[in-house]
Amino acid sequence: MQYQISGTVMQTVAIDLAPGETVYSQTNTMAWMNDQVTMDTHTGGGLLAGLRRSFGGGSLFVTDFTATGAGHVAFAPRFPGTIVPALLQPGQSLICRKETFLVAQKSVTLEIAWQQRLGAGFFGGEGFILQKVTGPGVVWLDLSGELVERDLEPGERLLVHAGHVGVIEPSVGFDIQMVKGFKNILFGGEGLFLATLTGPGHIWLQSMPILNLAEEIGRYLPRAGSNSGANSAAGGLAAGAALGAAGGLLGGLLGGGES
Repeated sequence: MQYQISGTVMQTVAIDLAPGETVYSQTNTMAWMNDQVTMDTHTGGGLLAGLRRSFGGGSLFVTDFTATGAGHVAFAPRFPGTIVPALLQPGQSLICRKETFLVAQKSVTLEIAWQQRLGAGFFGGEGFILQKVTGPGVVWLDLSGELVERDLEPGERLLVHAGHVGVIEPSVGFDIQMVKGFKNILFGGEGLFLATLTGPGHIWLQSMPILNLAEEIGRYLPRAGSNSGANSAAGGLAAGAALGAAGGLLGGLLGGGES
């Protein structure tokens, strides 16, 4: 098996498979493939396994891509970001967000990673039910925006907006801490809680949480209102302007050309 990651802000990973080799992904990530690859969509270990994966934020079904000859298949994330390949040794694991898993060799397992502290789930949003990938094999993970990697020393703590946590090693402790200071909570715009990452271990941070992007685009979308008379025309103009603004925002994020 060989692979190549192409692109800058909207990357793809193209994988060349030898006959009999298989990779799998959650649904709706395959971009293109040749006619030497067959698809098989299933629950990935039975209905219970599919339900557990769905409960962890993944898809109920997974799709196997198996080469019958010289296979070629490519996968693309749905948001601008960085594809991170990781070669996992037998028993080696990584903890990742639900939207981070892109594709993996068939030998890699994907399951729920339960956090020990309930508070991390109740107040951390994505913190309580994460996904765990375990080797042996190669897994490709997708982080939103640009990628920042750090090594935490034993006992070293880093406070992170929960949306910026991408991937962590299992040795890194994950918890939730309330933001200190009434004015910080009320006017700081960072919410009530921050994720606390405690070393030792390696962490991968992402610069553009998907929820932040969605909220920013949502500010420009038209709101429900009257469609009668002059309001209809004004609403149409407003909707067009809002969609144009949203398009301009995405164009800027994706590196659109100058007008």
